[in-house]
Amino acid sequence: MSEMKARDVGPAGIEVTYERLGDPADPPVLLIMGGGGQLIHWPDGFCRSLVSHRLHVIRFDNRDAGLSTHFHDAPVPDLPAVLSGDLSSVSYTLADMAADTVGLLDALGLESAHLVGASMGGMIAQTVAVEHPARVRSLTSMMSTTGDPKVGQPSPEALAALAGPPPVTREEVVEHTVKASRVLGSPGYPADEEAVRERAERAYDRAHDELGFLRQAVAVVASGDRTPRLRSLGVPTLVIHGADDVMCDVSGGRATAAAVPGAELAVFDGMGHNLPPALWPAMTDLVANLVRRAEGMN
Repeated sequence: MSEMKARDVGPAGIEVTYERLGDPADPPVLLIMGGGGQLIHWPDGFCRSLVSHRLHVIRFDNRDAGLSTHFHDAPVPDLPAVLSGDLSSVSYTLADMAADTVGLLDALGLESAHLVGASMGGMIAQTVAVEHPARVRSLTSMMSTTGDPKVGQPSPEALAALAGPPPVTREEVVEHTVKASRVLGSPGYPADEEAVRERAERAYDRAHDELGFLRQAVAVVASGDRTPRLRSLGVPTLVIHGADDVMCDVSGGRATAAAVPGAELAVFDGMGHNLPPALWPAMTDLVANLVRRAEGMN
């Protein structure tokens, strides 16, 4: 596995760092990570499980994350103001991130792909399916929501876990990530905290950008409710959610599945806002089955 960089991607002409796994002759599955996440936050074991189903996996860094282009010259995002309706500090929306995703497909010479998005990545995948339907063979939305503020909201304990002054040093960032994982993770599948720590250290060393995460966060808020447009989708769709997700309540997943005609909904008890290794086989089986149906392989 080796990372590569695509240049002049999409209308914004950004650089996107990506990694390809498996046989390029197999059906392409594009993994879209959530807010502040990098391609390394798609666990290697999860990716290998998909590859074992004879899928060609592509994972990448969104704009403002990892080693892709960061918008350092953009206005400082003001999340409280955006939440109150003042969008003056918003630099881009999910539609722009969806255009980046389509631009990456162009750079890779792919007319279309199966999209799998987690959290904000699920929102981006939904937006691609709505705005660029010809580029999407199937849609898997994981631990995500529709943008309707009445569903998929974080719990008070999730907000408390993320509250306080932002961590600054490497040690502070890593410790904050480990502590937050205890609240946001899966109560039915306790995390290996050493593995969480190691990934947090790797992510910090690879690229840490607190304002980049905030720029993504205000993009989510500014993009509004996708529900009416989701009702028009004709793409095979799978929705995966944890029953114990305190960061994005399961109502968000249920609303997504209800909005997309014919969508399949899989809710896992004990799963929070992460990807527990014990559930990788079940989740990747579901994705692979969706791909096979969409490809007419069943």
